[in-house]
Amino acid sequence: MTRRAAFWVITGVCAVIILVVVGVILYSFFNEDVVGASDGFTAYLTIFALVFCDAIVPIFPGETTLNTASVLASQGALELELVILAGALGAVLGDSALYWIVRTGPRKLKARLDATSQKDERVAKGIALLSRSGPLLIVCGRFVPGVRFAVNVSMGLIEYPYRRFLLFSAIGGVLWAAYTCLLAYWIGTALADFPLGSIIISGVVTTVLIGAVYLIDRRRSTSETAPDAAAVTDGEAGAG
Repeated sequence: MTRRAAFWVITGVCAVIILVVVGVILYSFFNEDVVGASDGFTAYLTIFALVFCDAIVPIFPGETTLNTASVLASQGALELELVILAGALGAVLGDSALYWIVRTGPRKLKARLDATSQKDERVAKGIALLSRSGPLLIVCGRFVPGVRFAVNVSMGLIEYPYRRFLLFSAIGGVLWAAYTCLLAYWIGTALADFPLGSIIISGVVTTVLIGAVYLIDRRRSTSETAPDAAAVTDGEAGAG
């Protein structure tokens, strides 16, 4: 199969999945909430599809879906293990789909995606924070909305070896799904009478942890660059 054919096949499959998910979301506005439906298979399939779509088109609620499903699991409506499995599979396959869309895509598409990922200052800072190595970038980028999209786009653009990408994408996807679900489940169990509050708290905790990592890395980078700046200043003074 040629690169162009692979691009259109992967893009077509992803487009169908996204259209189905949008249809399910619209349907749920007028009928029973699909994620909380009595049909367990439909619920887990919806979780998988929403997380999958979130990896390709970040407007879909990946974290919110897992948080909500985990709260439902704490109430006995779903199985936590299957929620984690559905989330992890959606994350890994969605990341791979975006990787291949970019890698096999036309040059114009690659140039446009590269420009888009570089425009957002927050994404650029996130990549700078995690860009010390490819594996760290892939694993940790999965935890930061927006950054994970830019990471997968970048890996596709540079044609990072797919086997390595898949390995670290799987590690990041499993860790992300397990962390997100277990945190929401624990908080949902502790606040059984306030399900909405548990979703909000789990989101806040995740944001705080990401912010803490950013601040720690920023201080470390500042402390590492300070001696270099001092050495340059002393060298200039000596030359004068």
